[in-house]
Amino acid sequence: MSTVDGPSGGRPRFFDTRTAYMMFITTTTEKAEVAARIAREARLVAPGPDSFRLFDAGLGDATVLVEVMRSLHALRPHVPWLVVGKEISIEDVRIALDRLPDRFHEHPEMVFVVTNMTYGEATNLRPGPGKGELSWRSTALEGATTVGFARQIRDLHDTLAEDWQVTTSPTTGNPVYVRPAVHVIYRKDREFILRRVLPDPSTYRAAFDLIIASQPYRARTSAEHKVRTVIAPLARALAPGGRLLGIHAYGHDPGMEIIHTLWPDEDPFRTDRRALLAEAARQLSSPADGDLVMEEWDDSESIFRYEMRTMPVEAKEHIGTSAILAAWNAAAYVAQIDEKRMEEAVAFGAYHDGTRLVLKRYGRVWFNNESFVIRREPA
Repeated sequence: MSTVDGPSGGRPRFFDTRTAYMMFITTTTEKAEVAARIAREARLVAPGPDSFRLFDAGLGDATVLVEVMRSLHALRPHVPWLVVGKEISIEDVRIALDRLPDRFHEHPEMVFVVTNMTYGEATNLRPGPGKGELSWRSTALEGATTVGFARQIRDLHDTLAEDWQVTTSPTTGNPVYVRPAVHVIYRKDREFILRRVLPDPSTYRAAFDLIIASQPYRARTSAEHKVRTVIAPLARALAPGGRLLGIHAYGHDPGMEIIHTLWPDEDPFRTDRRALLAEAARQLSSPADGDLVMEEWDDSESIFRYEMRTMPVEAKEHIGTSAILAAWNAAAYVAQIDEKRMEEAVAFGAYHDGTRLVLKRYGRVWFNNESFVIRREPA
């Protein structure tokens, strides 16, 4: 989950540890359902003149993106790709790149780019004024085997660690890059085919056919801030005929019922898709943005569900400790409960009875995401 937030003003940080994240992705179907929703959208987009250009605004560890690339290959196996991923975490970048050897083998005509820059900078692969000198590196992978690609990508880890140093923002408390960085990876034996796809730092301009914005902001951030810092710069990077797919948590599910057993007035999802699209229409009102369309969907099109996986023996015979802990972790992760409250709920066992009650009521736990699209009219 790659997120931004406004000035913290001393506000407690969202509890977003690697352990919480790993438990969430291994005990829920969220990643698979998000990837399926993205793949459905990809079928509506035609490639540009030289490639299919995809931007992932929250690369993370590439669990979703790799599944999307599998679907894209099945859809258009011979179209060159430019795939750009934005990610500030070096740990996620390492994991993401380590997932790529199979993708380079199945789809050789791919250029993969990873950057640590902000949303407004990352689409153009260019830092803003005063942000420091850009570190731009390219790696042409030798050979044609996954074991060879994996070895060469692992050899990049130290260089990536050097480029992906971060510091803490004094205003938001979020990590920010020390130096803007771009790393381009492709297969050397496809360089001739990809010469029009490979980005050049002096001439590159954003023009993406599909932009993925899955959980790219804190739930509690205002609509104005979400659009200004994330949605608007991404929408402006769309090519003619391109589509931006936004996905975020919606609530109104057993997961939020678990949270309400401890904090009845908790309301993390204050900005729904309609409010975001209305704000996007307001901010994207210049003549240059006149061909951007905010698609209005009803709930049946927008909202989709994912579930927590439960061991069959626990579901049928009893609700075990592991199921309760997994359900609680997922609910707190989705609701973005701050670290202080999370620690208190766990330390005193306050989460246990309420979580067990919801599990017993429904027999399972599910969560709702909602989605929306901003598209650019074809030329």
